[in-house]
Parts: sequence; structure tokens; C-alpha cells
Amino acid sequence: MDQPTAPTTTVHRCISLPGGLTLDCGVHLACLEIAVCSYGTLNQAADNAILVCHALTGDQYAAEPHPVTGKPGWWSRMVGAGRPIDTDRFFVLCMNVLGGCMGSTGPRSPRGRSPGPGDGVEPWGTDFPPITIRDMVRAQRLVIAEMGIARLFAVVGGSMGGMQVLQWAATYPDLVFAAVPIATAPFHSAQNIAFNEVSRQAIFADPDWQGGRYWSDGRIPSRGLAVARMMAHITYLSEEALTRKFGRRLRRDPYNAEAPLALFGEMFEVESYLRHQGSSFVSRFDANSYLTITRAMDYFDLAADHDGDLAAAFRQTATRFCVISFSSDWLFPTAQSRTVARALNRAAANVSFVEIDSDKGHDAFLLDEPALDRTIRGFLAGAAEHAGLQHQPVDQAPFVV
Repeated sequence: MDQPTAPTTTVHRCISLPGGLTLDCGVHLACLEIAVCSYGTLNQAADNAILVCHALTGDQYAAEPHPVTGKPGWWSRMVGAGRPIDTDRFFVLCMNVLGGCMGSTGPRSPRGRSPGPGDGVEPWGTDFPPITIRDMVRAQRLVIAEMGIARLFAVVGGSMGGMQVLQWAATYPDLVFAAVPIATAPFHSAQNIAFNEVSRQAIFADPDWQGGRYWSDGRIPSRGLAVARMMAHITYLSEEALTRKFGRRLRRDPYNAEAPLALFGEMFEVESYLRHQGSSFVSRFDANSYLTITRAMDYFDLAADHDGDLAAAFRQTATRFCVISFSSDWLFPTAQSRTVARALNRAAANVSFVEIDSDKGHDAFLLDEPALDRTIRGFLAGAAEHAGLQHQPVDQAPFVV
């Protein structure tokens, strides 16, 4: 595949929301900031905005090099000029979620005016209140309103991003013309909660955890956070993908290839890969944010507010849906996407469902998957036609938000 094309117009900002936000847990966050990257140009009618929602360990840098790692944006293959989410046509927003650690209000933010002991410059740490996916979406809604966007053309996201898409459609059906939930589910399964708990316990067991106050003396629970990332990363890949990429190959000592095997000597290549994933992760992610966001995923259950009836969450919705899953995704299996599609059908929603045949596992939505590109490009083109959204070249667009 050719290299990702840079977005047409890129703007970074951190939007302060003066009214704050009262969370589902009852705590009011008086100081609320959400970090945003925008790509492309908002047209005069302000009707071409697409919100891209990131997954657990993502952030707002969807389509440009990450400022910490220098790596390409996590969805640069999808978002850009001429890409399936085309910044020559759409104004694309990506926000660091509430609870995140790349500029949005979260555990390492100062308490500021928020109530409670230690007001001022001391970070929230483990005292940051529990949040929900709905809290994340409500914060995003405030940002959209602050930017003068009355309605989103589309909301798109995979994994936890897909949870946000579903929550957007359920909470603000009149504000979302089209929704694309990818590799996601209407609730977090017991198995996924169990995986998250193992990851959290790895962080707690790190001697540098310090009860969550590791930041007070400049420490990071890097070993625990790395193990948490390694654990999670295994769930993102399929057995076929791991076998194809690594098999049972050993990573030999380059200076002594004939050395005998040792218990903790040579590593299998898959071990080396996981250790690299873990060590690179700790440089860009906060442990308390990891705990906060995984808990938000665990709490997610879209039908819970509707007496267990998922269809009721979407009743009388006018939003157009394209639900996408991958055949080898065992973290969010196709059966869970079918549950969403069937509930939407019961709610008489306009819904398409696509299972993409792939052996790449859950992470397929982040990888080179031409069928996904075609599906998203085609759905957005069709939705734009139904919305009466006229293609407006960037050089004719009137302003950039």
C-alpha cells in the first residue's frame, strides 16, 4: 500500500469547557479540557464534520506523527487526503477522551477548582472520579457545541472507539447522521473484564506504583504498565497472525549464535515483540489513565438503561449505521456485532452489517485491510449522497475551525 497522505489542514487545540461536566457518578468536574486534532476544513454549512473516536490506548493524533513516539498516526492509513475518510471532503475531528493523558482532563491533570482536598496543582491521581463511556461522549458533545457544529455528519471508531460511536447514536440520535461502529460490542464481556483486571493487577503489583502516587517522586510503574500492555496486546491479535509473524522462531544472540539454550537466555521472537510493545508504551501513557479508561470500558452496557432491551436504546433513531466486524476477532467477536445489528433492525433503524474475512484479529481495523477501506469509503459516500452533502474542494471552503 502507498504511504499515508498528510491531512490537508491540521489544527491542534485544547478546548476549555467553562461549565464543566457532571459525571454519571455525581462528581462535577469544574475544570474540563479536551485535547483535539482536526484535519481538513469545515464547510460553510458546517455539515461535513466526522468525529473519529479512538480506542483504549489511542489519542487525538489519528493522522499525523505522534509527538512522543514519532510514529505515524494510529489511523493515518484511513484519514487523509484521498483516504477512505477523506480530508479533502470532510472535516475530521479526533479527541483525546476524558480520562486520557494527552491533554484532556484526566488523572494526571491538576485538580484546579474541582472539589476535594488538595485543590491546586496536585494531580488527581487515583482520586480521579470513575468515568463512563457516556461521560466521554458527553464531553465530546460539549466540544462539538463549543466549535459551532450543530450536527455531526458521521461518528466512526473501532473497539472502545466503537463503544463511543454506539453511545453517541443512543444519546444524541438527532446529532449523528451516520455511525460506523467497528470491532466493538454493546457491553464489555466477562472475559474482557477479566483481561482488564489482570492488567490492572500487574500495575498494582509494581513496587513503583506507590498506591497511585508514583508521580510524587518522579517514578513510573513501568514494569507493571508494560506487562498490562503486553497482556492486552495478545488479545488484539489472532493466533493465525501471531503464527504467521513469529511462529516459534528464536531470537538468537547475534554475538554467539551457537550458544546453548538457557532458561532465561534466548527469547522467542514473539516474546521480544511483546517486550518491545510494553517498553514503548510506558513512554506515552499514564498508569492511572490506563486504570480509569479500562474501568470505563468495563462499566459499559448500553442496554442497562433500557431494562436490558438494546433495541430500546435506538428506538426511532434516524441515524444510518454500518456495523463492521472481523472474522478472527476473538476479543470483540462477530456475534457481538450481530447483536447490535439485530437490535438496530428491531428498532427499525437503517443498518448495514459487514463481517470482513481477516486473520489479523481485533487489530485488523488498524492494519492494512482493503475490504475495510472499501466498506468505509462506500458507506460514507452513500451517506453523503443521502445527506445532500455536496463535495466542496478544500480551496473553496470558507473557513477552518
